[in-house]
Amino acid sequence: MTTNHSSPPDGAPKPRLVVIGNGMAGIRAVEELLDRAPGLYDISVFGAEPRVNYNRIMLSPLLSGEKTFDQIVINDRDWYSDNGITLYAGDAVEMIDRQRQVVITKSGLECPYDRLLIATGSMPIVIPIPGARLPGVVTFRDVDDVDTMLAASAKGGHAVVIGGGLLGLEAAVGLKARGMDVTVLHLAGHLMERQLDASAGHLLAKELERRGLTVLTGADTAAILGDSHVTGVALKDGTELPADLVVMAVGIRPDTRLATSAGLEVGRGILVDDHMVTSDPAIMAVGECVQHRGSCYGLVQPLFEMAKVLADHLAGRKGVGYAGSVTSTKLKVTGVDVFSAGDFSGGPGTEDIVFRDAGRGIYKRIVLEEGRIKGAVLYGDTGDGGWYFQLLKAGEDVSPLRDTLIFGQGFAPTEGGAANPTAAVAALPDTAEICGCNGVCKGTIVKAINEKGLTTLDAVKACTKASASCGSCTGLVEGLLAHTLGGDYQAAGVKPMCKCTDHDHDSVRRLIRVQGLKSIPDVMQALEWKTSDGCHSCRPALNYYLLASWPGDYIDHAASRFVNERVHANIQKDGTYSVVPRMWGGLTNASELRAIADVVEKFDIPTVKVTGGQRIDLLGVKKDDLPAVWADLNAAGMVSGHAYGKSLRTVKTCVGSDWCRFGTQKSLEVGVNLERMTWGSWTPHKFKMAVSGCPRNCAEATIKDFGVIATDGGFDLLVGGNGGIKLRGTDLLAKVTTEAEVQEYCAAFMQLYREEAHYLERTAPWIERVGLDFVKARVVDDSENRRALHERFLASQRHAQVDPWAERAPGTAAARDFRTLATVE
Repeated sequence: MTTNHSSPPDGAPKPRLVVIGNGMAGIRAVEELLDRAPGLYDISVFGAEPRVNYNRIMLSPLLSGEKTFDQIVINDRDWYSDNGITLYAGDAVEMIDRQRQVVITKSGLECPYDRLLIATGSMPIVIPIPGARLPGVVTFRDVDDVDTMLAASAKGGHAVVIGGGLLGLEAAVGLKARGMDVTVLHLAGHLMERQLDASAGHLLAKELERRGLTVLTGADTAAILGDSHVTGVALKDGTELPADLVVMAVGIRPDTRLATSAGLEVGRGILVDDHMVTSDPAIMAVGECVQHRGSCYGLVQPLFEMAKVLADHLAGRKGVGYAGSVTSTKLKVTGVDVFSAGDFSGGPGTEDIVFRDAGRGIYKRIVLEEGRIKGAVLYGDTGDGGWYFQLLKAGEDVSPLRDTLIFGQGFAPTEGGAANPTAAVAALPDTAEICGCNGVCKGTIVKAINEKGLTTLDAVKACTKASASCGSCTGLVEGLLAHTLGGDYQAAGVKPMCKCTDHDHDSVRRLIRVQGLKSIPDVMQALEWKTSDGCHSCRPALNYYLLASWPGDYIDHAASRFVNERVHANIQKDGTYSVVPRMWGGLTNASELRAIADVVEKFDIPTVKVTGGQRIDLLGVKKDDLPAVWADLNAAGMVSGHAYGKSLRTVKTCVGSDWCRFGTQKSLEVGVNLERMTWGSWTPHKFKMAVSGCPRNCAEATIKDFGVIATDGGFDLLVGGNGGIKLRGTDLLAKVTTEAEVQEYCAAFMQLYREEAHYLERTAPWIERVGLDFVKARVVDDSENRRALHERFLASQRHAQVDPWAERAPGTAAARDFRTLATVE
């Protein structure tokens, strides 16, 4: 029976709701309750882990390096305080005293409750075999397990994963990404036998083997070997496998320990009714720890459905209650698309519709019974999984669709005869789940788009959390945006680097570091490039990302650069080249000017121009003359100005206090020292700086990538300016007092830009994309991180500050290489 709860009178104490479990199920119930009846309860949450609420589904990308912990946090500490919730993280509840209605924690804290919610989740099953408790044996259930695996993988060696189900395969792929040799042992005849039929399981095994994993099915583990630490795994057929790490991923069981000791009714899980109430009316339970109508669930979708029903009950709303769930499964391994739903076992009275395209690695199987979908298995192309799942849950008669059902909903033409790209998502009911990770349905997204004026994918993510986790539903969310907004929507989701890969820039950068990839072929092989050689778009980007990730280790691949960087000069429209020698801070002298004049006459250079960056540009140099021109300029002590490069271009200065009556600081000296520190540094795009000696800003520091304006008390540091086609003024990064701080902040900012920005992304759009607060948090607010960035920049510069003109002097091997590369345009 549902009790009606209304808000307490003013001044009256609120009923106390205590939640045991800070995981996805318990906190989703709290979120749903706050949405229905904010302020109704005084809420306390106890979590065994010393962390805020995070998305456990994302442990796999956390292990592989595709996500950081901050990126999988669902609710940060501000969320708890903003909603008046007291969080006890890392202090697990060890006892429930039902008579006194208090919970007692490991630290001895006693907390009274009027309503108690148990959301203790599940425990990993550990096979009771010899050696199962040895150091080096780990399960895969929380961040601590991931940390253990990361520590082990840092040493390399062999990993054995026992269990070829969903979690086991995610662990295996993550450890492989971290550089370990991985073997998967699975007792059944094919992988993921609870979610996939034999054909799909076979395709999955072949794909994992292609990725370098070893898959052994029908493998029965006898013992884990080792004395003080794991050394291997023995199978019952006598096979022994070396192992430095063993991951036990053979299943889970509901964690009923607290409920059992408190005397609640327990079967396989904590027994609950349709409103998630236990045998004690004051105590409810939700999530993997419960048993409802004989079923226990280990997937997130049923947990979220339970949470909604429970929130209705706590808020005093009358509802139909929870009737159980039909579940679907997706494998969250980058590049492997697997979906299953319902009962695909077949049997008398059923029929199969099967589509197989071996060349494309696609397999689809729909199981029908009396004209209705009973089960579905998709491998390689899972785009219509949501549609099949909705048809299955609704129990609709699909007989009229029988002939085209296997091809998906997008196959259906519009009235005009053309395929409608948003037809599938448009036809889904409002109750259709779009984002499985966060339990967001279509109706919630459409309502948010309409009522809050959302127009971008990022806005939908921030408002509803849809597509904010694994990203596999991004296409569906963008389809909803397109359908709801019509022609006003322009897709802006995560896009691949180019047609050669499905990875975006951020993923490629992260995986290069995580997997220790140190050559372009290594990247293309490990990340499954679609073409063996890449293209003009991805090769320069990969070359830069490798250069930025492994300074001193990676050898710059000149052939993967654009022509101007290959020949170290700017090509002009008539096929000649422009040469710009570096002038530190815009300063020059008679010797340099004399050398420039001599070069102009000697090589009959037709045009000499002063640039906007206070340099001298020699225009019209013949390609064959370039090495000799460089040599003559080198002889006068001049080096390349990198006017052609995705690198530091210039540091523009005014004369400052040395000469100007308004100058407050020695801007010439500051500018020259900045340029000597930063020249030669390769960056995602061209990088310009300026130093003005007073707020009159004659050096135009407010439209540079990094600008410095001297004041009476020190220096204002400015970032993210652009004086090009799209004019953008700088943002104030910080105010400092010394030149040493100017250099430290500049180097830290440049290194953060080098490590985080996409190739060919200027600082202006980069800052607009990530936000100035992101930059300030790492460069200004976190002094330790700023110093680390500064040190990494200086370490990189030890390998970068080599003059390419001097390297290619006439008569050297590099000069011969230059002539070869210069012909490839």
